[in-house]
Amino acid sequence: MDGNRRWAREQGLPTLEGHRAGFQKLKDFIKWNEALGVKCVMVYAFSSENWKRDEKEVSYLMDLFREALREVGTYHDSGTLRILGDVSRLPADIQEMVKDAEARTAGKEGMTLALAISYGGRAEILGTVKRFLADGVSPEDVTEEAFSDRLTTHGLPDPDMIIRTSGEQRLSGFLPWQSVYSEFFFPKTHWPALSKGEFLEMIDTYGKRHRRFGA
Repeated sequence: MDGNRRWAREQGLPTLEGHRAGFQKLKDFIKWNEALGVKCVMVYAFSSENWKRDEKEVSYLMDLFREALREVGTYHDSGTLRILGDVSRLPADIQEMVKDAEARTAGKEGMTLALAISYGGRAEILGTVKRFLADGVSPEDVTEEAFSDRLTTHGLPDPDMIIRTSGEQRLSGFLPWQSVYSEFFFPKTHWPALSKGEFLEMIDTYGKRHRRFGA
C-alpha cells in the first residue's frame, strides 16, 4: 500500500493524514475483494525496515494498528484475520490485541485477510532456516513443501496477483519465496487515491494473462 506520504504532500496535508487516508482505503479494498469472491488478501502494512522511520510516524502507525485491530469485526466480519511478521517487536498491548483478533476470527469461512506487520522477506526465510536447524531436520527432508509449511504464511495460498501502488517497481522484501509465479501490477496511483474502477481494470487484465508456471 505505497504512496501514503506522497499523496499527503500532494494534497498539502501532514504525512500522518496520508496514513489515515490509507487506512480508510484499506477498508474499501477489503470490501471490493469480498464482493468479487476473493479468498485471500495479503497486505504489506509495515515492513521491518519501517522501524527506522521517525519515532512520531511509527507511533502514529502503531495507533492505526490498534484501531484496525479493534475494528476488525466491523469491516471484516465474515472472514479470518492473520498477522504475518515479527510480532515480538510490536508493543505489548498490540501483541495481545493480535492474539485476540486472530482467535476471534479463527475458522470463519469468509475471506482471509493477512496483514504483514513488522515483516521482512529475508528475515522470514532466515527464521525458517533456523527452525529447520533447531528441529534437527535432515537435508533430504528439506523440501519446498516443508519449507512453505514453516513460513509465516503457512496454510495460505501463494499470491496470484501482487499490486504495488505509487509507481515503484520492486517488492521491497514482500513475500520473496511466495511470489515466484505472481502476476505483478505497478499502478502509478498513490494508495489512498486508488479507485475501484482502476482495481477492476487490473483484475480484468489479470484474467487475460496466460500463466505458464515455467512450463
